[in-house]
Amino acid sequence: MNEQVMRETVLHADGPEGTARVAAALAPHLHAGDAVLLTGELAAGKTTFVSALVAALGSGAAVSSPTFSLAQFYATPGPRVLHVDTYRLTDLTEFRDLGLDEYLDEVIALVEWGDLVSGEFVDPLRMHLAVTGPDDPTGREITVRGGARWAPVLDALADPAGSPA
Repeated sequence: MNEQVMRETVLHADGPEGTARVAAALAPHLHAGDAVLLTGELAAGKTTFVSALVAALGSGAAVSSPTFSLAQFYATPGPRVLHVDTYRLTDLTEFRDLGLDEYLDEVIALVEWGDLVSGEFVDPLRMHLAVTGPDDPTGREITVRGGARWAPVLDALADPAGSPA
């Protein structure tokens, strides 16, 4: 990946509904060829976020974690969504062997456990989901990082007037 200046914003989501609001705020900014790499502990809300984002993009499909199937496509009125879970992969070669690279220019790629494959994408949006804390087990802190492509998106997500959470 070309090293570039990364910007970051931190969002707070109040439960699954807040996570869905963040996803809905992001959806209109996504285009074919974009990649969103999601990280966070188990049960941090990565699949919940993907499900809400796929719905916000206009799909009525039931989204589940593709941990065992590794990848799933979802049709939307715009570009298809490619949902990948790299949790079970041990290295980058296994990801490349899936042959998904031929689709990356025409889909919106949403990759759970995306750190493993981050170098396969040009200027991906990185989202780290974390449980707010023991006093707020349903709250999430969502740290969003991106390079030049994502600067206006980060501004839109961070705008308190249009706060998604």
